[in-house]
Amino acid sequence: MVLDDSDNVAVALRDLKPGDVVNVFLRDVIKVVKIRDKIPKGHKFAIKNIKKGEKILKYGEIIGIASKDILEGEHVHVHNVISYYKVSTG
Repeated sequence: MVLDDSDNVAVALRDLKPGDVVNVFLRDVIKVVKIRDKIPKGHKFAIKNIKKGEKILKYGEIIGIASKDILEGEHVHVHNVISYYKVSTG
């Protein structure tokens, strides 16, 4: 599920495993994303490639910064995201 048109991550509505293919609804477009990692229900995955240093957007808001390149379909979590709060407060 994508919560805002500007988001670069989606939320898994069920447990996902590598090789699963999911349809992500972006306004009037359906984007097909092949999952690369095990993603628990409720966790985020990239719906496009995200470069190291790029903002992670969920709800149309910045929730973190990519600590490394993240490929479309990869799990987006503490192993590849720096908290935006931590970055913005120093």
